[in-house]
Amino acid sequence: MDTATALEGLSKIIVAGQIAAAIAIFGGILTTIGQGNIASKAIESMARQPEARGTINSAMIITLAMAETNGIYGLVVSLLLLFANPLMNRFITVAGLG
Repeated sequence: MDTATALEGLSKIIVAGQIAAAIAIFGGILTTIGQGNIASKAIESMARQPEARGTINSAMIITLAMAETNGIYGLVVSLLLLFANPLMNRFITVAGLG
């Protein structure tokens, strides 16, 4: 494989990684919107039934923690794709660039 073709393939892998990282970060943005909805619905529920405050609060905290993991996974995946892309390292090895 000549160098020009190898570098073109490498640039395609880098672009694909950046697009995938942007999609993963977009998942984190959607997580934030979802957490806002969870909190607002929990507050509405507590306003309607103050005696169930403890149960609703516990359920809200557990749900927020589960929703937060989605945002954290998106962040981890995007950081891996941007800074430690395993496809790029493999391509460099196969193409004989490194």
